[in-house]
Formats: sequence, C-alpha cells, structure tokens
Amino acid sequence: MSRPLTDQEKRKQISVRGLAGVENVTELKKNFNRHLHFTLVKDRNVATPRDYYFALAYTVRDHLVGRWIRTQQHYYEKDPKKISGGWQMEEADDWLRYGNPWEKARPEFTLPVHFYGRVEHTSQGAKWVDTQVVLAMPYDTPVPGYRNNVVNTMRLWSAKAPNDFNLKDFNVGGYIQAVLDRNLAENISRVLYPNDNFFEGKELRLKQEYFVVAATLQDIIRRFKSSKFGCLDPVRTNFDAFPDKVAIQLNDTHPSLAIPELMRILVDQERLEWEKAWEVTVKTCAYTNHTVLPEALERWPVHLIETLLPRHLQIIYEINQRFLNRVAAAFPGDVDRLRRMSLVEEGAVKRINMAHLCIAGSHAVNGVARIHSEILKKTIFKDFYELEPHKFQNKTNGITPRRWLVMCNPGLAEVIAERIGEEYIADLDQLRKLLSYVDDESFIRDVAKVKQENKLKFSAYLEKEYKVHINPNSLFDIQVKRIHEYKRQLLNCLHVITLYNRIKKEPNKFFVPRTVMIGGKAAPGYHMAKMIIRLITAIGDVVNHDPVVGDRLRVIFLENYRVSLAEKVIPAADLSEQISTAGTEASGTGNMKFMLNGALTIGTMDGANVEMAEEAGEENFFIFGMRVEDVERLDQKGYNAQEYYDRIPELRHIIDQLSSGFFSPKQPDLFKDIVNMLMHHDRFKVFADYEEYVKCQERVSALYKNPREWTRMVIRNIATSGKFSSDRTIAQYAREIWGVEPTRQRMPAPDEKI
Repeated sequence: MSRPLTDQEKRKQISVRGLAGVENVTELKKNFNRHLHFTLVKDRNVATPRDYYFALAYTVRDHLVGRWIRTQQHYYEKDPKKISGGWQMEEADDWLRYGNPWEKARPEFTLPVHFYGRVEHTSQGAKWVDTQVVLAMPYDTPVPGYRNNVVNTMRLWSAKAPNDFNLKDFNVGGYIQAVLDRNLAENISRVLYPNDNFFEGKELRLKQEYFVVAATLQDIIRRFKSSKFGCLDPVRTNFDAFPDKVAIQLNDTHPSLAIPELMRILVDQERLEWEKAWEVTVKTCAYTNHTVLPEALERWPVHLIETLLPRHLQIIYEINQRFLNRVAAAFPGDVDRLRRMSLVEEGAVKRINMAHLCIAGSHAVNGVARIHSEILKKTIFKDFYELEPHKFQNKTNGITPRRWLVMCNPGLAEVIAERIGEEYIADLDQLRKLLSYVDDESFIRDVAKVKQENKLKFSAYLEKEYKVHINPNSLFDIQVKRIHEYKRQLLNCLHVITLYNRIKKEPNKFFVPRTVMIGGKAAPGYHMAKMIIRLITAIGDVVNHDPVVGDRLRVIFLENYRVSLAEKVIPAADLSEQISTAGTEASGTGNMKFMLNGALTIGTMDGANVEMAEEAGEENFFIFGMRVEDVERLDQKGYNAQEYYDRIPELRHIIDQLSSGFFSPKQPDLFKDIVNMLMHHDRFKVFADYEEYVKCQERVSALYKNPREWTRMVIRNIATSGKFSSDRTIAQYAREIWGVEPTRQRMPAPDEKI
C-alpha cells in the first residue's frame, strides 16, 4: 500500500498534472543528460545552474517541436485566422547575453524594411525610392497550449544592417563610418525606447514601431500568398479573401502604422484600386484602446513622419481627406466636428493623431473594461461613436489561470481541486461551485492555511533578498503596479503616514499590525513618479526604525517589480490596493490576479473593479471614494485642494510634515514638488478621496480581526473571479471581432495518427 502524499507532493502533483502532463521520466532524464553533454559540452562536475536550466529548456523544447510544426501545418490546411539611496536607478537588462534556448532564428525569412528616401509619382503609380534599408530577421518562440498539443508561434524581429558597403571605400575612415552605420541600424531592436509616457519628436521610437509593423505585414502577406507551411512561393494573388484569413489587432496605437503600411503594400505593390485596398484594410484591422489619458495617446509630428516615412504621410493625408468627406456628408456644416475628428491636428507643431487613424482604419474599436468602453464613447471618441456606433465594443481584460493560480499558487490550486476537481483550470467559471463551501469549516481552514504558508514563504524571501524582517501575522497590504500619479500611490502614502501618526499619538492602543508593500517602476523621464518612489522609501526609513511603532507597521518598497516577483507577492497578499481616480484606469489585470489568489480588494469604482465588485457583490469589496459622475461634478465645480487641507486636521498635519522635512531631515525641501503638486496641480484629486479611504481602511482592519469572516469573504471573491479568465476574453475577441469560433479541440500528438 502506497503512503499518502504530503501536502507539498500534492501541490507539485497538480502543478505538473495540470500544466505539463507527466511523460516518460526516464526518457526526459536521458534527453536532459544528452543536452548537458552534447549541446552544452558540460558534465555534472562543472555545470552551473544556468547550464542545468538550458539543458532542461532544450529537453522541454524537444517535446514542443513536433507539436509546433504540426500546429503550423494544421493552420495552413484548415485556413484559420491568425533603486539606490531611495531613488530608482535604471539598468539595461541584457537578457540575450547568454542566448535564449527557447527561440529559433529564422534567417531564411529575413526581410528588408525601408526608411527615409523620397516618393516618385510615375505612370505606374507611386514609388518610394532612395531609401535606407534595415534587415528584419525573425526569431520564433513556441507558445504551448493547455493539454491540447497546440503550439503557436510568437515571432520577434531583430534589426540587422545589410552587408553591402563597398570594399573600395575600405579605408580607416570608411570602415569607421560603416561600423557607425551598422550600429545605427541595429540600435532599432537593441533597446526598447524607455519612456512610458509619450514624448514628442523621438525618432528611434517611431523607427521601432514601424520596423516591427513593416516586417510583420510583409510576413503576413507572404504567408497569405503561400500554399503551405514554410512555403516561399506565392500562390494567391487575389486579396478578396485576405480579411477572412488574417486578423490584425492593433494593441493600442503603437502599431497604428500598420494601416498606412498595409495600404501602401496593397496600392503601390499589389496594384489594388484605393477603394478595394481600403475595404480590405478596414475589414482586416481592429483597434484596442488602453487609456483615456490624453498624454498617453500618440500624436506624431508631421515633420518626423515626412522625414522617416514620406510615402506613409501621403497615404495618411489621403485617408484623412476621404474620411473627412464622409464626416462632412454625415454632419453637413459642422466645421468644428471636422476639426475635432481630423487625423491631422493643426497647431504650432502639426501632428498626426494615431488614435484617430486607428479608428478610421478599423472595423472594430474596443476598450478593456465595461466602464472604460463607455467612457470612450462618451468622451474622447464621442464624435467617432456618433459617426459609426456599430464599430464600438467592449472586451474586458482577463488573466490566465494557468500562470496566475496553478503555477504561482499551487497550494490554493490544490485545495480548490480537492473540492471541485481540476476542470476549472480550463473553465474558470467552475469556481462558482466554491460558493457552496463558504460555510464549510474544513475549506475555510484550508484556504487560511495556504494563505499563511504563502505569507511565511514571502516573509522569508524578503528577509533573504531585502534584509527586512516583517511580521508574517500582520495584514499584508499590497500595491504593485506602474508608478503613476493617476494610480495614486500617494493616497496610499497618506494613509501610511496617518497610521504612523496615530500609533505615535496613542502608543498603548491596539492597532491591527500591517505591512504595507508598494512596488513598481517609474518611466525614466517621469520626474513625479521617481519622487513618489523616493517618498515611499523615505517613509519606510522613518517608520521602520521607530521603536514606538515596533512591528505594528512596516513599509517596504519592492524594487525591480516584475512578473517573477509578482508570482511571489500576489499569493501572499491579504489586501489589494486598486485606488485610481474613478475614470482613469482602463481596466487593470493585477486586480484580477489578487482576487483569484485570495486577496480582498480596497478600491474605487474604476476599471475592472466595477465588474469585479458586480461579480462578487459590493458587500464583499472595500469600495470607497468618488464615482465617475462625482469626479465630473467636481471638475465642473473646480477642485480646490486647500479646502480639504483646511478642513481635515490629520491631512493638514501630514502635508505639514512633508513640507517641513520630517521624512527627509537632511534635505528638508526634498518633497516640495510633491506638496506643490498635491496642493495646486493635482489632476487626480488625492485629497478628495482621503477621508473615505482612511475610513474604509478602518473597516479593513476591523474585519481582519475576525479571521473566519475574512476568509469567508476571500472564498466568495475566489469563487466569483471566473469571468476574469483570459480564455473568456480571447473567445470574445475571436467571435465578435475576428469572426472565428474558438475551439478546445485537442490536436493529435506527433506520434498519433491524424
């Protein structure tokens, strides 16, 4: 009789059983040793952990390759659609230094991408001539499906300089210039342009955007024309069926040049009439908007596009003229509407509004949460919605339960599987079955035990990596996301200082112990975001070293926040902070990850929080603050931070502490920019929600004192998180935008007969 599995073994089992499938272990070991010896030329005496990783990666890749090839063949046959001293310090991540065992170079599909030059208009049509050429070389990464033998492809592009400088110019000066030219070309894919916010006049960023668009579109058309997987010979020449075979989803405005590029290919190279080319383009392209913040919507200076992509500017002008003719016919005499809807914005610097280009050139436009999609129709895209209401849709974001539950939180995945089976991993709606266990004492204990184990594990990680000791029994209060004014990490900071001041005022009073962790990165050029990070670290320096506070309050800034850190912190979280100003967060997906992993949410009714609260019930959320309509009314009235400063003593005390240098005694003026912004230029109205936020946090602490009721609310949140699976999101894109029916059908493995 076999011994019963330990908890750890059970968790390992579901992780492997659910995601990978256990194949012949002896064969896997044999392949691992073969790669270690013959691919990496190492033996176990000298192999490093990186060598073991590569050997294991190659072993797993071997199992993917047969399925990868078969999947691509199937698509052709079935024809479906396709921080130092408290400051953040940036360092380049040379992630390809040791190579990447998961990718496969495809030099045979290298393509030319053109820049600069001029346009000649001939009797045969427009010709883009005298261009500078950069080669785009593809690298393919296999992306396996879940238990279906499907392996899709993620294709990335690397910029290479052409090898065609003349030997007769091969003197010292010519050689140096040739090297400089080569570096200039290959810089396109060497470093991602770093600014998170959009800044004007950045030629490298525009080059990067066009480079991947141009290479991808050439590749798409080559695949469309060919008859079978890997074929280079064109077979199809008629583009009528192109939108039936190809779907191009413009994920924000960064790939918006796909619209004029596809038009250029169809009109200039394939010789289609403009009207036909436009019909094909619009039916093929769809646009997903990810932000309502005006500064995040790309507006490229005309002079830059004219220099870099002269033919594309001509095409954009033509698109704009024809589009405005339609607007004028639909709304005769409305000159101001023509100005508002134009793709070309007049001003001191003439610009192309790339969001307007995306809407004009797409058959579908969607936001990424219901409230966000409604805001788009009522505000920034109101004119476009009135012209073509049929284009506008919503596709609420989702997350994959394979990574964000089974992989990162196997303990929770296992206790769920013990109650409702494993099918929820591919059908997350089945989590609703857990509602019948809300009062099950055994399940309540199991869920609480898993959370405590995750907190202990993360506490050990913090002690090892950050040399910080925290109380694992404290409430883990987590806000991890990009550092940005609209996400209001500053509101979190105000609450932390409020707690600190209250403990100092009444040191003998009981306070629910709380560990506040804030993590995220600031865009390198975003001064205020960097100041917010500096403030968080400064508050931590004071709070964490105050003996009066002890372990009742800890403040930690999680530096270098990334997916691998998220996989550790999210399963350990008790409280998820989703506190953006209502109407500013498009959706969020971190909020969904926390919900699925058993954290309760404190948040505004913004982004996907609205739908999450709807699914779980508002009574199972900690909701506070202004709604969108409240923000609009406050805008009309005029937001005056001074009113709140004068009226709320605790808030006034905090601002005075920041102004006087309490948290920066060596640099009393360090946070003057933050104070000045909060008092005089705060677009996101931090003070307006301060009182309600602090009161809501008091409700959080009160419930945390009752572990059973806290865990029952956790179970209700987990049980109602099924809507937020990416499986649902992608199925909706497929059915409602791409025009294909998603399937869970399993493909035969390479050793099975088709």
